[in-house]
Amino acid sequence: MTQAVCILGVTGSIGQSTLKVLAKHPEHYSIYALSGYSRMAELAMICREHRPKVVVVPAEKVAELSEYFNEYQLKNIEILTDTTGLEQIAAHPDVDIVMAAIVGAAGLLPTLAAIKAGKRVLLANKEALVMSGELMMQAAHQSKALLLPVDSEHNAIFQCLPANYMQLDKQGEPILGVSQILLTASGGPFLTTSLEQLEQVTPAQACKHPNWSMGQKISVDSATLMNKGLELIEACHLFSIKEHFVTVVVHPQSIIHSMVQYVDGSTLAQMGNPDMCTPIAHALAWPERIATNVAPLDVFVHAQLNFQAPDLVRFPALKLARQAMQAGGIMPAVLNAANEVAVAAFLKQQLSFLKIAQTVEHTLNQVQNVAAESIDLILHTDELARDVAAQYIRRLGS
Repeated sequence: MTQAVCILGVTGSIGQSTLKVLAKHPEHYSIYALSGYSRMAELAMICREHRPKVVVVPAEKVAELSEYFNEYQLKNIEILTDTTGLEQIAAHPDVDIVMAAIVGAAGLLPTLAAIKAGKRVLLANKEALVMSGELMMQAAHQSKALLLPVDSEHNAIFQCLPANYMQLDKQGEPILGVSQILLTASGGPFLTTSLEQLEQVTPAQACKHPNWSMGQKISVDSATLMNKGLELIEACHLFSIKEHFVTVVVHPQSIIHSMVQYVDGSTLAQMGNPDMCTPIAHALAWPERIATNVAPLDVFVHAQLNFQAPDLVRFPALKLARQAMQAGGIMPAVLNAANEVAVAAFLKQQLSFLKIAQTVEHTLNQVQNVAAESIDLILHTDELARDVAAQYIRRLGS
């Protein structure tokens, strides 16, 4: 019996890797629904090959996608639109597994819909958990949804933790027997770049990651180390642990994806070549394992592994993320919103690289913290923080 899969964000890098894994196991998985945002030609080709029952796009893209469907004679695929459509497919009773791979705050509501519907949710959208981690985890507990991390680092931590950790009542303390989580970071493309040189870096340089093939937004986040800050917040929610038990370790080779230290002196590490198909396959099939086309790690080729502490002077975004998690409440949502606005401005060459973190810090200082009591409040906070960040960027440019 096959399991029906919904991929939110199928044209992105995670979506594409998911298709590769699914294609290797057609006897186990079928595609029920897909969503795409901007690349309609690519989305139509994917639909032509995989024949989903439903596809979701922005309302303004329906006409363009329909033209491609007519060209390919795809007559039995229902087209839904916008957030409402995303929530519908994520919670659809015929869907077993939801790959939550929409980048940014846009993934929040459909991911929450999948969790409330009790699905197996493969979480690649870290921003959703950053914005509303407590509410998401509460919803997962109530619905018995299985929330499995797809980020390579969190998937590695998941693999290194005790098998029964999800049944333990931790309340922010380390999981039984665990002393520390070591969250690895590649350091991005500017690991050895001076502060003066960082003033001049371009979007093209920031998007050229040395180890991973990723979209523009996450590539820039990796370059600023904000990606690791978001992952720190995500780890705290996923594993119900306070932030001071999570240590970020720069590991340029991206071979060790993260580590867990235990009170007996043991350190468990999950290792592998940097390819997202591995954590996707793990989350799809857990607790079993399925094959991928990822080459096994050759320890003789990767004979030397290096580790160092992150430089918080050159990469202050990581420090800001930790401070936002310490503050709690709506501050992580403010951090995420301001960062999304700042990264978008940088990619449009309206903001310099170093001013991304500066914009985030300004926004955090301008928004008053309150408890994150509801999704409506979080969405309102997201809008408010975006406005504050955008106004600051306009002032910088004037």
